Amino acid sequence: MHPPAPTHHSPAPADPDSAAAPPGPPHAPAPHPSLTTLAQDAPTPGPGLWPAPPTASAPQPPAPPNTARQTAPPRTSTPSPAPAPADPPSDAPHRAAFDAAPLPMALVDEAGTITAANPALHDYLALPAASLPGRPLTHLTALGLTPRTTPGLPEVFTGRRHHLVCTRRIASPRGGETWAELRLEHLASVRGALLTVRDTSLGHDLRARLRTAEREDPLTRLAGRAHFLDRLADTLQEHGLRGGRGRVGLCVLGLDGFRHVNTAHGHLVGDHLLRAVAARLARLAPLLASARGAAPVLARLGGDEFALLVGETTGPGQLTELAATVLRELREPYDIAGRRLAVSASAGVAELRARETSPAELLRAVTTALGWAKAEGRGRWALFDSARCEDGAHQDLLATALRPAVRDGEFELEYQPLVALADGTLHGVEALVRWRHPRFGRLAPNRFIDVAERDGSIVELGRWVLRTACAQARSWQLARPGARPPYVSVNVTVRQLWDSDVVADVADVLAETRLPPSLLQLELTESEVVGQTGRPLRALQELSDMGVRIAIDDFGTGYSNLSYLSRLPVSVLKLDGSFVRGFPFTGAAQGAEAQGAEPPGAKTPGAETPEAEPPAATGAPATGAATAAPVPGPLTAPDRSAAPGSRDREAATVIAGGPARSTTAEGRPADEVIVEALVGLAHRLGLTVTAECVETRGQAERLRAMGCDMGQGYLYSRPVPPERIGLLLETTGRCPGWPTPPPS
Repeated sequence: MHPPAPTHHSPAPADPDSAAAPPGPPHAPAPHPSLTTLAQDAPTPGPGLWPAPPTASAPQPPAPPNTARQTAPPRTSTPSPAPAPADPPSDAPHRAAFDAAPLPMALVDEAGTITAANPALHDYLALPAASLPGRPLTHLTALGLTPRTTPGLPEVFTGRRHHLVCTRRIASPRGGETWAELRLEHLASVRGALLTVRDTSLGHDLRARLRTAEREDPLTRLAGRAHFLDRLADTLQEHGLRGGRGRVGLCVLGLDGFRHVNTAHGHLVGDHLLRAVAARLARLAPLLASARGAAPVLARLGGDEFALLVGETTGPGQLTELAATVLRELREPYDIAGRRLAVSASAGVAELRARETSPAELLRAVTTALGWAKAEGRGRWALFDSARCEDGAHQDLLATALRPAVRDGEFELEYQPLVALADGTLHGVEALVRWRHPRFGRLAPNRFIDVAERDGSIVELGRWVLRTACAQARSWQLARPGARPPYVSVNVTVRQLWDSDVVADVADVLAETRLPPSLLQLELTESEVVGQTGRPLRALQELSDMGVRIAIDDFGTGYSNLSYLSRLPVSVLKLDGSFVRGFPFTGAAQGAEAQGAEPPGAKTPGAETPEAEPPAATGAPATGAATAAPVPGPLTAPDRSAAPGSRDREAATVIAGGPARSTTAEGRPADEVIVEALVGLAHRLGLTVTAECVETRGQAERLRAMGCDMGQGYLYSRPVPPERIGLLLETTGRCPGWPTPPPS
């Protein structure tokens, strides 16, 4: 008889032939200790602090079935005792992490009672250690978490709400105030919530400083840009409600040469200067009160720009007087860090009806006016003008269309003869570009050349003009073998000399068109070329060495520094037309005109009204109207007239009877003396002279008597298409308007 099995042994299998089943798994570990295990100082135990595993034993897996029946009799042996149950996992690491966390934290039960709090929270509230557990959370007045100030607390405690976040200003027990973000997260495993306190004082202070910076400029203590924009909007709204008649003025100042101050003296001196300017404006503001007695609102918009906002203005005159007063005061020297600095300022002024404008429109208007003032020189003010602004918008449209227009073939060239004053024969032509704009009509160079220079499209346009003009000159040369071909003169700008390889461009075009270099002349205005060094001067020298003529255009209106003529590779001087128009209108030549001795095809000044330029922003196409039929001739264009251009604008106005001629019947005798002296000097330097804007026979006679070589102007021809130049070359080769020389 076998002894009974020990109580801790597994029961024997029912089948005596089967193997003994392996012993069952050990008992499941005991549950985690309750919250009172970790918060023994709490008077009332609460639910568990961290989630506890289930207390019931896990179901045992079924024993694997026998795969082979035992044939030998079962062996009997004394069973070994089952292993002892494992110790439950310790909560010490969790509690240690909770206690060591630098973030103030606490556990709160469903009733809102603190069941555990880490040392960081005690230290944050300056409370003794272990003094928080057992106290209601709402009793901590320092945190300000009460049902009245923070609705929704009970819902988070009981789980009806997942979390709650709020910001509180906390009076620190150690003195001062701090800002904190309080966050309650419901924890279902402990039937309560976790409170965390995050100090946000630094971020709150930074945001407060940013808000202050928006209201006040930290450097000058004037109103900042954001605050000024708010005041501007309020002022416009206030005055816009006054029957629609309220007007508001704005003046924006910009220091002239402030960048040089920073570069020469350092940014610290620049900051001191800005403070000094702000202080001077603040002292001046009470003296600039408007009609209602309110001083202007001062602000620093940024950089070296300041603004003065005036409400209830009486008209533009008040704003311009204010600007002139401010600029006069700001010109007085400043004593900065042991230095005496003298700086000026420019001002843009706008005065508009409040009901018809917005803050953005008023700022844009005054900024535009400031740009005009700076472009005209230092220490100036400019009043916003809507018509001038529309012209600027028109130029922006042209700038956008310039490069596509070159590719689309919207440009064309006309040619104005360069006539030998000795015999009236055509020696050359000047190429003048015109733009057939699909919307604005026919545009003269003065409408788009400046725009092209600003945006850089002058380089692409200049290449097209050069190639087209040289190809045309070559065709004239081929059409008359053996005859003297006319040279072509092309205008170039210093921007082209800087931004492109003009020497390579000219060489490529001459090679492509097979035009001799002697038949190409390049013109640059005196104000552009004088004083240039480096790359532009080297380019001119290389072009001259290549055999290309270099001409100085509008000579006498710029620096007139004659010493440069010996340094520059110049071969031609073109006298500005204002000198020729100053010739007196008395003498034999005028008498010859009065006798009506005109060659066939000559034009009488005033016979035609030149074609009108299109309005700046209306989009109306150009139109022209002839007031009298001209005498037919090779250079007569019955249905066309040159739009005023960079050179022909004043001459066209003279022909139309406009105000361009500023001389009286007696003229300006000094101009004739100056021209005679310049011609003699140029000849001694080996240069030829071309007189521009020759409009009367008397002027041509005087120039010829002085020994001037060439003439150009409406006496001979306005700019005409290339086929009319070809017609002249095929006939007499002598331009209309040339007076018959007296018999020898």
